[in-house]
Amino acid sequence: MKNVTPRQASFQEDQNPQIMRARLSQWRIAFASIVGTMLEWYDFTIYNTMAALIFGRLFFPSAQPRVGMILAFSTYAVGYVSRPVGAVVFGWIGDRYGRRTVLVFALTLMGACTASIAVLPTFESIGIVAPLGLSIVRFLQGLALGGEWAGAVLIATEHGSAHRQGRNSSWAQMGPAAGILLATFVIGGVGIFMPDRAFLSWGWRVPFALSAFLMVFGLWVRRAVPETPVFAKSRHEAGAPPLVEVLRKHKAALAIASSSRIGTDVLYSLLLIFSIPYITQFLDMPRSVALGCTLTGSACELVAIPVFGSLIDRIGCRKVYAGGILAGSLITLAFFPVFGMKLPLAIFGLTAIGTVSHAAMYAAQGTFITNQFPSTVRYTGSSLAYTLGSLAGGSAFAPLIMSSIVGGWTGTWGITLYVMVTLAVTAAGIVAAGHRTPSEQS
Repeated sequence: MKNVTPRQASFQEDQNPQIMRARLSQWRIAFASIVGTMLEWYDFTIYNTMAALIFGRLFFPSAQPRVGMILAFSTYAVGYVSRPVGAVVFGWIGDRYGRRTVLVFALTLMGACTASIAVLPTFESIGIVAPLGLSIVRFLQGLALGGEWAGAVLIATEHGSAHRQGRNSSWAQMGPAAGILLATFVIGGVGIFMPDRAFLSWGWRVPFALSAFLMVFGLWVRRAVPETPVFAKSRHEAGAPPLVEVLRKHKAALAIASSSRIGTDVLYSLLLIFSIPYITQFLDMPRSVALGCTLTGSACELVAIPVFGSLIDRIGCRKVYAGGILAGSLITLAFFPVFGMKLPLAIFGLTAIGTVSHAAMYAAQGTFITNQFPSTVRYTGSSLAYTLGSLAGGSAFAPLIMSSIVGGWTGTWGITLYVMVTLAVTAAGIVAAGHRTPSEQS
């Protein structure tokens, strides 16, 4: 019998049809996890950019520039208000009828809402109905997003092995950075090749319309992913309605998991959402600097998240989270002094370091939140924690809060204090999780 070298054995293993199908399935699951959050943040980046640049003039033309910006960000916040409702509804479906079912429907609704903004008339055409229509679209999209994140994390972690949970849960967390990069390139491309008058007239609609292609691709990927084996096993253990069971038996887990969202989201809002109007309107710097800031931060985060995801599997979720909180606190203190220098390279550098610190927290978030709940209520509990955490600390309204604070008597120090307090709350939640007994955690 001919001897087979290790290299030949490895090659033969790579050519094994079963192994090749398994690897292809793993990549499909990863893409199924990423694509929903990618579409979510593609839309939110477009919306936040348009809200900061032109939506005040298009939908609130009678307001002063800063007031118009605040009103535009208010419609952004409407999408967060409806998320807990979506978390309850889609969480129940996900825990009773399957993770895959929710992911397909949520992606369809989310994509349809984003694309519909492309054909929405402005205030000049239909008056007050225009901002009302915009708010309704944001509300419906928030319903879909309320059930999207938990399903995206669970479809990856419940298909994967336990010792790769950190890496697998980080797939969904890569979606926002990928979506932001894609949206920024689209907005930048439209802005470069289109005069300002055309962009204000109809060009702003193009990025919203293009989201339909991302939705179709996502549906194609997700429909081919099977239901998770964890759900297939736990569906027969169903008892009380998931919401009732979470509120009755897992209140502490819900509070701890929710707290992990607060500081993380507010820091992100400071770095990549509020920074856009702050650079263009308060610092009076070119729009290209704001877009460059977004590109730099998103690219760094996209690379850092899977690195931190793998690190979680080695040293643990809470240690990675704690390191991100500490680094994020230092970045918050340096944010306004560095931005006030009005040096693009300094702004890009601070944004890069800040988004890496955020990536440490964000990569750990999927593992941390989902591990607080048993499989029978994991979808509902995780969805509620993810959405309520955003509302509890004001992170859902962070751009609106920051825009209001910066013009008040506290100025930029008020924003710095706001972000530091929310990071402290998140740190308290991470510490509290370590004091729960193993039987209290899933």
